[in-house]
Amino acid sequence: MEFADRTEAGRRLGAKLGHLRGEHVVVLGLPRGGVPVAAEVARALGAPFDVIVVRKLGVPFQPELAMGAIGEGGVRVVNDEVVGVLGVADEVMAEVEERERAELYRRASRFRGGRPPVHLAGRTAVVVDDGLATGSTARAACQVARAMGAARVVLAVPVAPHGWERRIGDDADECVSVVTPDAFVAIGQFYEDFSQLTDDEVTAILAAAQTANPDSEGSDPPPAGRDVVVLAGPVALGGHLTLPPGATGMVVFAHGSGSSRFSIRNRAVAEVLNRAGLGTLLFDLLTRDEEPDRSNVFDIDLLAGRLVGATRWLRAQAEVGGLPVGYFGASTGAGAALVAAARPDADVAAVVSRGGRPDLAGPRLAEVTAPTLLIVGGHDDVVLELNRQAAAEMRCEVRLVVVPGATHLFEEPGTLAVAAEAARDWFTGHLIPTLRLVG
Repeated sequence: MEFADRTEAGRRLGAKLGHLRGEHVVVLGLPRGGVPVAAEVARALGAPFDVIVVRKLGVPFQPELAMGAIGEGGVRVVNDEVVGVLGVADEVMAEVEERERAELYRRASRFRGGRPPVHLAGRTAVVVDDGLATGSTARAACQVARAMGAARVVLAVPVAPHGWERRIGDDADECVSVVTPDAFVAIGQFYEDFSQLTDDEVTAILAAAQTANPDSEGSDPPPAGRDVVVLAGPVALGGHLTLPPGATGMVVFAHGSGSSRFSIRNRAVAEVLNRAGLGTLLFDLLTRDEEPDRSNVFDIDLLAGRLVGATRWLRAQAEVGGLPVGYFGASTGAGAALVAAARPDADVAAVVSRGGRPDLAGPRLAEVTAPTLLIVGGHDDVVLELNRQAAAEMRCEVRLVVVPGATHLFEEPGTLAVAAEAARDWFTGHLIPTLRLVG
C-alpha cells in the first residue's frame, strides 16, 4: 500500500506541489474522493480551497461515453468529434444537459452550504482527485476550470498509471503525481483505507476548511447598498441600489405580483450576485396609488415600460457608467422583463427568469435577443410546461434549468440557493464589460 488514507495522500501530494507556494493558487477538489486530498494540499500551499463540480454529458445510448461536460458559471465543453460521429441531435444534447445541469447546481449548493465559489479568473487552478484511472472526469474538470477563467491549470493526484500525462494532453498545463506504478489496476489498490465518502462528509470537510480560514476569498459579507429614488419616465419609484467595488455588470430586478423592492427572495438572490461582483437595482414597479388596483400587477406593457425607464435612469448614474445590464424577473415580473428585453432601446445583455411566466410576453417572446435562462421548480408543473413551450419558441440563446423538489416560490430548503447560484453563473458569464481602446 502506498497510502494509509486520503489524508496521508493529500499531505504527500502537497509536498510535491511546494513549487506552487506563493503563486496566485486556488485548490479545487473533485467530489467526493478528491475533496479530503485537496484539503490537505490547500493546507500545505496556504491556498484557498473549494470544490469543483462537473457533470459529464453522456451519450444517451452509451452513457459511459462522454460527448461533453458542464460546470458552474454556465460552462459547457462539447466533444465535437463524438457528437459528429454519433450524430447526436441538438435536442438530445439539450435534454441531457438540462438534466445534468440541475444535478450540478444541486450538488454545488449542498456541498458549499450556500457559500459562493472561489473565483478562478487569472489564477492557477490546482485540480485534485484521489487518483486517476481513465482520466475522463479529471480532464473535464480541467477544461471547466480553464473555461471559468483560470490562467493556468495543474492536475494533481496521489497515484496514476505510468504515462498518464499523455491521456491528459493539453487539458492541463502541468501534471503532478506522487507515484506512477507500472502495475495499475484500480485506484483503491494503493490505499489501505479507500472507503467511499458521503455528500455530508464532503460538506463537513469544506465547512471545516471555511471555519479554519474564514477570510478566504468568497467569504466576504455582501457590500452595503443605498436607498434611491428611481425616475422611470414621469413617475418616481422607490429602489435599492448596490454597487460592489469593481462591479462587472448590473442586474435590474422585476418582482412578481404582490412583491416589492423588499422581497425577501429577491434580496437573497441579489446578495449572491453582489458577492460575485455584480451590482443590483431592486425597485418598485408601481407607485403606492397604483398598487391597490390588481389589474396593474398584470399590465405587462406598463411594467415593461417601467423597467426600461428604470434602466435608462440607472445608466445615467455616474458610478454605473457603461456597465452591461441584465434583467432578473420573477413570476409576472419575468414576463415584463422579457417584453422589456425585446425592445431595441433596452440594450439588455442577459435575462434570468425564476419561476417566471414567459407566456405573458406573448408574441414579443420571439423578439428577445438577449441570452435567457429560465429557472423553474421541478414541482411547479404548470409553470414548468409554460417555460418549456417558451424555450421552444425563443430564437435567442436559451437554457432551461429545473430545480429538483422546488415549488413555485422556491420555499423548500436549499432550492432558492440553487436558483440564485444558477442566476449568478448566467450573469457572470454574459455581463462582460466592453473594452474601450484608447488611441
